[in-house]
Amino acid sequence: MKSKSLIIVAVLFLLLPNLHAQGFEHFITAKGNKFMNGKEQFRFISFNIPTLNLVEDEMDFRTVYPYKLPTEYEIRDVLESVKQMGGEVVRIYTLPVKYPNFPDSVATHITGPGEFNEEAFKVNDLMLKIANELEIRIIFSLLNNWDWMGGAPQYAAFRDKEWDDFWTDPQLIADFKKTIEFTLNRTNTLTGLKYKDDKSIMCWETGNELVCPHEWTADIAAYIKSIDNNHLLLDGYHAMDERFVRESSVADPNIDLIHTHHYALDPDVIYGHIQKNIEIIDGRKPYILGEFGFQSTRAMDILIDKIIATEEISGALIWGLRGHREQGGFYWHSEPHGQGIYKAYRWPGFSSGTLYDEANFLEMYRSKIYKMRNMEVPELEKPKAPGLLPIQEVYSISWKGSTGANAYHVERAETPSGPWTRIAHHVSDAQHAYFPLYNDFYAQIGKTYFYRIIAINSTGSSPSSNIIGPITVKENAIVDNMENIGQQYFSKDLELTTGNDRRFKENINRFKGKEGSELIYRTAKDFKEFRIYSFEETDDIGLSIWVSENGKDYKKVDAKVNDYQEKESKYDYLHPLYYHGNIEAKEDIHYLKVLFEGEAELVRAELIFN
Repeated sequence: MKSKSLIIVAVLFLLLPNLHAQGFEHFITAKGNKFMNGKEQFRFISFNIPTLNLVEDEMDFRTVYPYKLPTEYEIRDVLESVKQMGGEVVRIYTLPVKYPNFPDSVATHITGPGEFNEEAFKVNDLMLKIANELEIRIIFSLLNNWDWMGGAPQYAAFRDKEWDDFWTDPQLIADFKKTIEFTLNRTNTLTGLKYKDDKSIMCWETGNELVCPHEWTADIAAYIKSIDNNHLLLDGYHAMDERFVRESSVADPNIDLIHTHHYALDPDVIYGHIQKNIEIIDGRKPYILGEFGFQSTRAMDILIDKIIATEEISGALIWGLRGHREQGGFYWHSEPHGQGIYKAYRWPGFSSGTLYDEANFLEMYRSKIYKMRNMEVPELEKPKAPGLLPIQEVYSISWKGSTGANAYHVERAETPSGPWTRIAHHVSDAQHAYFPLYNDFYAQIGKTYFYRIIAINSTGSSPSSNIIGPITVKENAIVDNMENIGQQYFSKDLELTTGNDRRFKENINRFKGKEGSELIYRTAKDFKEFRIYSFEETDDIGLSIWVSENGKDYKKVDAKVNDYQEKESKYDYLHPLYYHGNIEAKEDIHYLKVLFEGEAELVRAELIFN
């Protein structure tokens, strides 16, 4: 009986959260200018991931606030992307602070002085749990200098004080210390570990690009060390112009490592700045490149080889990586300082990132990651099965992407057991931002179908996804993503445009028209509904919709117009105007014309027929 009782207790213990389960044996430590993982030197090349604990890129056409908490799938996907590339360290952006004018529905981690959003911190818990499982270390930044996603300016605003007061005002310093104490002493609700005891955290960072006096840094560094002596501490000070570290930081006994950020256009200038910092540090502490990027693949190839060959550099993190989105596709992000070229990288790279050579760059970067680790580059694994999402209409099919897949096959059957017909080959889930991924245009109205998806990469194919069905086709649609003229019947005075994509919710392809421009669609079936997605400078109506039976005699139809103007102002967003309406069933309408009453740029049209 005693032995049975012991077995039962042991089984019950395994079913409970394992308070000590980790993927890591050691904390990362510093020895001179080297990182140590136990007795082994530790060097790394990897990524910044700004969306790990808060997404700032929920750019669905109808979304007015771009912020949301990431899901488990999204966190796991982007960390698995790093794992597939061989990365062992990532850096998060910050602990977001609430904007005074944002509604409570916009989740942030710090909601007031000493006030913390438990739902948001549970996302941090999940991030650390997955990091432990995948054996990826986190550089955990505690503060943002800037107001992007909330930082020092928002702490000051809570107390009706100025941004610059944050570095000297005792009340504001005390408020930030409450955040530090809460975070470091937090017990992870999923692992049972206090953050200060969690080995997946490589180091704490006082903050992102802090333009602060050293007196503030010294005070905060000492306070962090008074709570946590397990983890290294990274000084988040940022020299805006010189890009050089300060001697006071190198000399401070509570600061364990130094980093700098580099975005000069000339890679030789970047390496010159790096060499100057190495001279200042003089072997006293480990040195990493906390952020760098926005260089060509050729330039980065040469620069990274120099970094690897320079023993005084212990790590480097490119800016930046984003992963898949729960609702299908990826999160897209145009970089404000990316020369109008660079967006966040998406593994393993796609044709929509050709301008900044995304796929070739990531292949090169993966090889450098393994070179830094003194390892051969392994063959990629075949992708796992994707997750087909519920299908409401056959012209709006989407799926949760498989990490590392560069395309998908779409298959259809009339019974759940098949036979299956492949109806689309090599469909990219990174071609169109924030819209459904596939339109089964040739599905026959009145028939019933089942669907599944297969992911592919350079190594092979995944198992098939879950099956969705039965789907009875009641209607279908012409879907025009404005990539080319393929879906259009006729157009006049339209210009295909791209660039400055953030103003257009990251839609990279658009047709721009002016007063008098026209766009006509035609179908053999009767049009019953229209949905037009337009970006315009003001909320004045820039389009009118006209229909015709014969393509000659047009009449204007009433269109409802919704303005989903972003409440975020940093990117100079245009007005996203959604024109939609129904066409009377008694009419035989085969032509639909979009007439431009002023300047507008169209990103998508859905013309429903039955």
